[in-house]
Amino acid sequence: MLISTNTLHRILNDPNLVLIDTRSFKEYSEDHIPGAVNLDLFAFHWFDTTKKGIESFNVQTKELFSFVGVTNEKKVVFYDNVSGILAARGVWMLLYFSHPQVFMLDGGINKWKNKNFPTETKSNAFKPTKFSGKVNSKIIVGFEYIKANLDQLIIVDARTKEEYDGTIVRSANAGHIPGSKNIDWNENIANDGTLKNEKELSELYQFSKYDEIVTYCHGAYRAANTFLALKKIGFTNIRVYLGSWGEWGNKLDLPVE
Repeated sequence: MLISTNTLHRILNDPNLVLIDTRSFKEYSEDHIPGAVNLDLFAFHWFDTTKKGIESFNVQTKELFSFVGVTNEKKVVFYDNVSGILAARGVWMLLYFSHPQVFMLDGGINKWKNKNFPTETKSNAFKPTKFSGKVNSKIIVGFEYIKANLDQLIIVDARTKEEYDGTIVRSANAGHIPGSKNIDWNENIANDGTLKNEKELSELYQFSKYDEIVTYCHGAYRAANTFLALKKIGFTNIRVYLGSWGEWGNKLDLPVE
């Protein structure tokens, strides 16, 4: 799921590559990797994980990726400033649709520029396609499943300590999902902006490989980054709670600590 700056540089002119800059249009317009299209993924929040809500998410996500030119035959690379939450969200979304060749640029555009690789300022047009993919329901979860299985799950809260303990309030309720463990997603990132190595991540996430793990944050961006970090060190039974605290914290009938 990770691609190095050196490897991306080698394949930059590959016609089979779809390169997606997930930052804001302002950042994209200032400079970006040549050939990249801009898709600000932070505009795509989703706080409804009822059955109907997930069905709507599936439809809109397919439309979104069709618009930017994704197909199952294309190699898709998402990037951010670092190995960040927006690129990770893009990777997780395509993994959810069982895409066979999706990657996050490890270290992001910051590392790319540190290597003195080229950038450009002109905008690149989308080349729309008809994207379809098979939903992988094993890597997504909604509030009902979590509520019913609270005692069986390892739940990782990727938010800040202040959000976790309720000092910072961003929903109707403050606090966290009962029993969840707080590991801020920033802990996943090394000083050079890449994901930390396997040894460092394994020290951070000392769970059994047999555990079923759910990651969440406020909008499933930081949670997606933690999902990739856990995948990197060999965990296989991981789900992202799509609605995250933006949903759970606003449902007054759900338990909170």
